[in-house]
This record gives sequence, structure tokens and C-alpha cells, in this order.
Amino acid sequence: MTPTLTTRPIQDVAEELGLAPADVLPWGRNRAKIERALGDAVTRDSARRLVLVSAINPTPAGEGKTTTSIGLAMALRRLGERVVVCLREPSLGPVFGVKGGGTGGGKTSLFPADDINLHFTGDIHAITSAHNLLAAMADNAVHFGTTFGDKGRLDARQIGWPRSLDMNDRALRNVVLGLGRKADGVPRQDRFDITAASEVMAILALAKDQPDLTARLARIVVGQTESGESVTAGDLGAANAMTALLKDALLPNLVQTMEGGPALVHAGPFANIAHGCSSVVSTRLGMALADWTVTEAGFGFDLGGEKFLDIKCREMGIWPRVIVLVATLRALKMHGGVPVKSAKEPNAEKLEAGLTHLAKHLETIAGLGSRAVVAINRFPDDTDAELAIVQKACAKHGVQAFVSEGFARGGEGALELARGVVEAGRATDASPPEARYSYDVTDPVRTKIEKIAKTYYGARGISLTPRAEKDLARVQKAAPPYVCMAKTQYSLSDDPALLGRPEGFDVTVREIRLSAGAGFAVAVTGEMMTMPGLPREPAALGVRIDADGRIRGLMQND
Repeated sequence: MTPTLTTRPIQDVAEELGLAPADVLPWGRNRAKIERALGDAVTRDSARRLVLVSAINPTPAGEGKTTTSIGLAMALRRLGERVVVCLREPSLGPVFGVKGGGTGGGKTSLFPADDINLHFTGDIHAITSAHNLLAAMADNAVHFGTTFGDKGRLDARQIGWPRSLDMNDRALRNVVLGLGRKADGVPRQDRFDITAASEVMAILALAKDQPDLTARLARIVVGQTESGESVTAGDLGAANAMTALLKDALLPNLVQTMEGGPALVHAGPFANIAHGCSSVVSTRLGMALADWTVTEAGFGFDLGGEKFLDIKCREMGIWPRVIVLVATLRALKMHGGVPVKSAKEPNAEKLEAGLTHLAKHLETIAGLGSRAVVAINRFPDDTDAELAIVQKACAKHGVQAFVSEGFARGGEGALELARGVVEAGRATDASPPEARYSYDVTDPVRTKIEKIAKTYYGARGISLTPRAEKDLARVQKAAPPYVCMAKTQYSLSDDPALLGRPEGFDVTVREIRLSAGAGFAVAVTGEMMTMPGLPREPAALGVRIDADGRIRGLMQND
């Protein structure tokens, strides 16, 4: 197969993956839903290689995981490999907030980028609607005094299920509902979460098929009765209607890279407050159809990478052949103590200091028995001398580091990285790596949190606030199999100001929430917010429609 260097009809992209016309549900001219059975088995044979793209902890200087993921897939395709890239759907909050679009950049982006960054196929809107249907049914049960058998009535003061909206809006973090007449509901305080933080988003991303989706939705805990019994979405009778709203959203979305290669973009949980991975069904489909499946986990390896391995891989019974760790000279200098305004300037001393941060992630990966490859996402003003410093430091850890110029040159700019990944991946064909999780599902919740903090963050230990201790007693009764850490993405610690490689710190857990449908306890550290706000100058200010009808400004530097 000779790769095309331009976009193609979506039917041709599907055919490259071996999908029949009956498998493809066109969604406009240039995107499609895949209706192939969601239960396609994933085997561990040597032809199915999964590549996880993660990164060092992010900085304002930028790292570029999505750009690297797309560029790597483009380059593998140029090498004649059968490859698909599996990514998350962008949330409108970051698109119009700080980050801008989430479809790569430069010559390593997805097509149609504008549609993917906006309404796409409506998946996130469907998740928002399903989430809010459950919220409405909970308040309706309070209004009419519905009794749930021996459990009693849902207590309006103990409803923990918020509303949801796919937009950054700080004014909705704390709201009061039900004001007005008696017919307008029961007054109570509530909150909105951004849709990417919704448990419904996490459930859709983890569900294996439609029956599994319904079963998980039914397990969502909405609140408690006056006697302290949990009331679930199943008790409210909401799970089937929620599934109906999510019927099409469960189907993976097929688009393409700017070089015409296949891309599956599906589900979009954040990694700092949720589990940060694209859907199980899209990854399973990619691994069933391609020899190489490139996927990304959100934020740094300590957050998205940990959750990908401990939660998603355990759910799927898979393990990556190669872990690509993305870094930039600018970000490493910031971890070495350089302010963002000076990060692009040569500074070998601060670069060396920042390399201790990269070293921690490489040591963690080595401890998991996994093969690592470092991708240095190159900026135009990076010097060869400083790039060589990073490569030499990686070599001391037995890891190859490759300079990637996908942003400027497309797949051609990532060919060396691709060759390094191919070499590392094929070296595992005879003996694929075994999974090494940081905790056992039978461990107590406190033990799981502590093992994550020590293994991935390098923490000395953990401490729980009185509220978290109270939460723990309630959550532990449900015995969730996983822990989902809600932690700052900027630091290995729970303090966003501690860059580099902090040592001798404890992670403070201030509350623990139960996401019974997703199957995890959410350990909230620091001042994490599930409803972000817009910055002083939001990215929305730069979005416009040109005279030719094209949307501009969705991506940074556009």
C-alpha cells in the first residue's frame, strides 16, 4: 500500500482497514460511525501491537502528545505498516478556553478538524443529555416523594449527582435549584460538571457493548435516602432511557489524518479529573483491524498513563508493546526552573536540571517492565546541541530518544521515531510484555491510592483529610475495583507549583467520590475543579468565519 498524501473519501479510509460498506454509517461527507460488532476479540498474537503515547507533565511551553500520536501514525503508514490512531474527542470547554482545538497541529492533524473540534457526530451532546436526564429524574423523584421499596425516599439534601455542560463556565460551579413555586421543584444547592468529567463519559469510554453500557449506567449512585441507603440510576428506572440517548454515541467515529490514514476518535474523559483515555470499543476495533494501534493517554504519564494501564488495560486484558514518552526542550527547561518566557532560549544547565523529571517517568516505565521510546517534539529554535543532551541522558536509561518534526513536515518528519517504535515493538513479538499493575483490585481503596502515589509520583506517602476519611468508610463498602486520581497535571506531586522531580512529599486526599458505574473511586487531591473556567482572554475571542465560509481560529496559531 502506497500512502496518499492528501485526504480521501471516508469510504476509502474504511476500506483500508478492511471494513465492508455495511460496517460504515456515513455521518456527512467526511466522517462515519462504525457499526461493526463491538465485541471483536483482541488477541495477543504478534501482529497486534499497541503503542501508548504519553508525556512528561505538561507546562505552558507545550509538549504535543496528540501531534506526536498523529505524526507517528502517519510515519508508520509511510513505512508500509497497517496502522490506525485512536484518540479522544475534544471538549468544547478547552477548545474555546485555553487549549484551543484538540486535533493535532501543523501538518500532523486530523481531518475534518473543525467538525471534530465542534459538534462532530454529537457524541458529547448525547452524553450531556443522558447525564442531565438522570439529574432531572432524581429531582422528579424528590418532588413526587417516590419511595424506593425498603430504602425509603431519596433525600434532597443527599443528592450527589450534578448537572453537566460541555463548556467552561465557572458561574455554574455552585448553583441553587428549584426556586419559585411549589410546582417548580424542591430548592437545594447543586453544581455543574463539565461533560468530560461526567461519570457517563467515563462509562461510555469503558463500556464493552450496549448491554455493558446499560448495566454500568444502572449502577450509578445518585444519592442517599434519609436512612443512608444508596439510590441508583437503576432504582430510578433511568438506565434504559439513558442507553437510548447513547445508542449512536457508543459507535466509534472514523475520520482520517491529513495524509489520508485512518483515525478512530471516540470519547473524551479528562485525565486530571477522569481516566483520560479514548474508548474501549475504538481501541478494541483498532487492534482487531490494524497491525499497529497508536493511542494517547491524557496529560502526563503519572495521570493518563497510569489510568490507561491500571484501568483501561485491565478492563481490556491488553498491555502496550511500546510506551512513547513525549517531551520538548522548552518543557524540560521549565521543569528545571526556567520561566515560560525564557523557555525557548538555550540553557543547558536548566535543561540538565529538568531531565531529572524525565528520568522519573522513565524509571517508572522500566519498573513496569515496558519498553520506552522518547519523542522530542522539535521547535524551530531548538539547537542540535541541546537535543543531543536529551538523547545522551535517555541513553543512560537504556532508552532511545528521537527528534520528531511532524508538526512542520508531517509523516516524513516522524520517520525516525516510527522506525524506533517498529524496532522496539517487533522485539516483543516473540514474548509480548505481561501486565504489571500498580495495585490489586482486592486492595483496600487507601492502599490503592498509596501504591499509585509511591509508584507513579515518587511520593513518600499519603494523608487523608477528615472529610476524605469519612468518604473512605462509605466508598470502601462498595469495593470499587479501581482508583481514579484527580490531581494537578502540572506536577508529579499534588502541588502544581512543584515542578521537576519533587521528593519527600505526601499526597493529600481531600475527598473521595464513588463512580460505581465506571468502577472506580475518585480520589480528589488539591483544589481540583470539575468545572473549569475561561481565562481572561479565552481562545473563543480568536474564532471567526472567513468570507469563504471557513471557520478559523479553532487551533492555536491559526
